[in-house]
Amino acid sequence: MTLNKLKGKDFINLEDFNSSEILELIDLGIKLKKKTKGNKNLDILKGKNLVMYFAKPSLRTRLSFEIGAKKLGADTSVIKQDEIILGKRESIEDTARVISKYADGITIRTFEHSDVELFAEYASIPVVNALTDLSHPCQIMADLMTIKEKFGSFKGLKVTYVGDGNNVTNSLLKGASLVGMDVCAACPNGYEPDSNQIKIAEHISGETKNKIEILTDPYEAVSGANVIYGDVWTSMGQEAEYETRKEIFKGYQINEKLTANAAKDHIVLHCLPAHKGEEITAETFEKNAEHIFNQAENRMYAQMAILASIMG
Repeated sequence: MTLNKLKGKDFINLEDFNSSEILELIDLGIKLKKKTKGNKNLDILKGKNLVMYFAKPSLRTRLSFEIGAKKLGADTSVIKQDEIILGKRESIEDTARVISKYADGITIRTFEHSDVELFAEYASIPVVNALTDLSHPCQIMADLMTIKEKFGSFKGLKVTYVGDGNNVTNSLLKGASLVGMDVCAACPNGYEPDSNQIKIAEHISGETKNKIEILTDPYEAVSGANVIYGDVWTSMGQEAEYETRKEIFKGYQINEKLTANAAKDHIVLHCLPAHKGEEITAETFEKNAEHIFNQAENRMYAQMAILASIMG
């Protein structure tokens, strides 16, 4: 039940995959969820070893990859930032070649996107981007899986992101475009998504014919939206900007007044952790808690689909 055509491929940028492959991965994630829900395990990756490197703290990423890999029959090993300091004690090129001799795949959660790409260039095993400052493709796969489960299809849907044009936003623009879903981002001036990532999404939309909008007015942006998406205003590494960002983003809170502009059947998603009272009110969060925590759960199943396909 794996996508054998993806075996050996890296999962670093969503645009490295076509629409058909992304849709098939989403469907595989849904199938794996049904097959392994609870304590049921498979042997798709039996005998395989997955290394997980973390330069950033993690709750969902570590547990979803570690438990998900074990559900597929793989063994896992975790390396933290202070143990190797990627690119400091030893070059990224050499580290990639060493780990390739021990493991069958690696996930990397770090700051510089270029570090993951350089690692992949020298590694002989599949490399998964578990988050960089530029992108968060595994999160978006879980988001798309959650939307597919809720609505049954992406056809005619609109997703609106409200807040900082960060790594999640960059990947959401591309992921939504790959499945043909209209996507809008509402961000303050100067906090828009990466301009090159917007261009990539627009190039994808030339094939899928979805609509992409980058706006400053959140009320205009959520008009007719089926999915409203939020994230923290201050990401890891930006702590010194907290007070400034809190003031700049105060008009971008996801609350009941804002969501009243969305489609009647809308849901609110949040990639977590949530700072309730800042980017989203506790009331709106709790009204959508079922969807938000299903989204968090789907991190594991979406990533299982990725691992099964590239390592299987």
